[in-house]
Amino acid sequence: MEQLKHECGVAMVRLLKPLEYYQEKYGTWMYGLNKLYLLMEKQHNRGQEGAGLACLKMEAHPGEEYLFRQRAMGSGAITDIFAAVHENYKDLDPATLRDATYAKTVLPFAGEIYMGHLRYSTTGRSGLAYVHPFIRRNNWRAKNLTLCGNFNLTNVDEIFHQITLQGQHPRKYADTYIMLEQVGHRLDREVERLFQQSKEEGLAGMDITMAIEDQINIENVLRTASPMWDGGYVISGMIGSGDCFTFRDPWGIRPAFWYADDEIVVIASERPVIQTALGVSYDTIKELEPGQGIIINKKGEMHLAQINAPREVKKCSFERIYFSRGSDQDIYKERKRLGYNLVPAILKSVNHDLDNSVFSFIPNTAEVAYYGMLEGLDKAMDDKKQELILAKGAELTKEELQEILDKKVRSEKIAIKDIKLRTFIAEGNSRNDLAAHVYDVTYGTIHAGTDNLVVIDDSIVRGTTLRQSIIKILDTLNPKKIIIVSSSPQIRYPDCYGIDMSRMGEFIAFKAAIELLKENNKRHIIDEVYRKSKAQQNLPKEQIVNHVKEIYEPFTPEQISAKIAQMLTPSKTKAEVEIIYQTIEGLHDACPDNKGDWYFTGDYPTPGGNRLVNNSFINYYEGHDAKRSM
Repeated sequence: MEQLKHECGVAMVRLLKPLEYYQEKYGTWMYGLNKLYLLMEKQHNRGQEGAGLACLKMEAHPGEEYLFRQRAMGSGAITDIFAAVHENYKDLDPATLRDATYAKTVLPFAGEIYMGHLRYSTTGRSGLAYVHPFIRRNNWRAKNLTLCGNFNLTNVDEIFHQITLQGQHPRKYADTYIMLEQVGHRLDREVERLFQQSKEEGLAGMDITMAIEDQINIENVLRTASPMWDGGYVISGMIGSGDCFTFRDPWGIRPAFWYADDEIVVIASERPVIQTALGVSYDTIKELEPGQGIIINKKGEMHLAQINAPREVKKCSFERIYFSRGSDQDIYKERKRLGYNLVPAILKSVNHDLDNSVFSFIPNTAEVAYYGMLEGLDKAMDDKKQELILAKGAELTKEELQEILDKKVRSEKIAIKDIKLRTFIAEGNSRNDLAAHVYDVTYGTIHAGTDNLVVIDDSIVRGTTLRQSIIKILDTLNPKKIIIVSSSPQIRYPDCYGIDMSRMGEFIAFKAAIELLKENNKRHIIDEVYRKSKAQQNLPKEQIVNHVKEIYEPFTPEQISAKIAQMLTPSKTKAEVEIIYQTIEGLHDACPDNKGDWYFTGDYPTPGGNRLVNNSFINYYEGHDAKRSM
């Protein structure tokens, strides 16, 4: 499996009781901080480029800091930021450290609201300045805004143009900063509205401040800030006055879950991390609906609000195939079903010869789909046994019956991920030679020249690891045939909603289709798609059509799969190599609630997706197939 990278993961904790309550009940006022650590650590799969946390102290007096933030870069960022937080407490004696009243009065990161973020950049921008949470500061407590999110917008240029026309001056040309400025601008207007209202009511001084903080309409702020946003997002935020919120894109592209009781409200990108961190049951955790927000005011009162009208729901299917943790009970079942649904195609490929076929998986993310594949194969084996028994009828001897009953699906752990290729080895030939040994194999599991070897993976994006390592190492076992099975369909189109797949020229399915066009004297289709895409560049995104689909139309999925197998088979491979992909129908059957399949079908849920795919093709055609920058 070639590692795909994903932007990002969020976590929020809102304590509903005073810190003294948690000290007394749980033995530490750091209850909220500790829960945030668990929520982030359990989501480390969602982003390992950087991490950050922010904390809001609710009862600070004027002149005292009440908003704290810690950020770090690198795969060890979670450990680094929490170590830095605890560095503030290292010189305290045990009694002082247990004093919750002292903590909330004096200590940094001793607060009631915690927000955490895990980041992987899909935009080509990196560095600590791009690690969430982001803060927009102001002397008015209610105008302080902290944001983090799991998102990618497709129309940054459009939004940037609009807000600069309004007189705003974003610090950087990036979706994160622009979203911060848009929400911050609407928050400013809300505070100013309440300021004027309070003055007209005869209030003055701190009475105005308290009136503003008690009446902020977060729903209105979010509704007026976000209508132009085209993309997938889950945004979490907190305001200096003590309000906090999380809201989701109207297509439901990016995931969000929440849990609430009388002590705590928790929000995270994945359900099982909440189950694990809080020890609560599956059915107590709710999914935030498309376009919906969860809002908690400074008093700790929580409510749900429809921020943007829900659109056609297109929850990301790659969350189910690969990104989200397989410990979620629904995702586990879905991944097994993905493997199960591949069995008919596998049986056809091995000519139903289960006696001479060995089944395995590419560790570690395809393991659950492998179990589903085995279930389907076991059923096929049972059907075969029944057929043999019925064919013999009364003539069946005890020995023959035992021979039939002894038949079983041959499953082995063939591929073992053995080493990690270090990035300091950059020289091409040396790197490729070492890459061939990233995986090792279990020798003695294959009958040379007789057995088919079937290995399931969760996705085949670029095919680099297959070509450089996996097929080569599997071929050393001398199987008759190597069959690589992908539990996802062919990845044909770039993503624009937060996954590191934006360059057309990297997709092996796209490369295969291009080669087939050239081989079949259909090169003119490539030129026509370029001409049509170019002609749309200056149209409003709502009028753009995905013409890249025309690249694939002349060929069946099976023809493209066969070409992929040819392109990925190393020159000296002795075995026949076949590649089988999941069908779109099989994907929808396995993941019925996550119909966001634009990677495979080109059916983007937002207009900005069609613009991105055409621009990506233009970049490929013109030789500028660089990572998208926003």
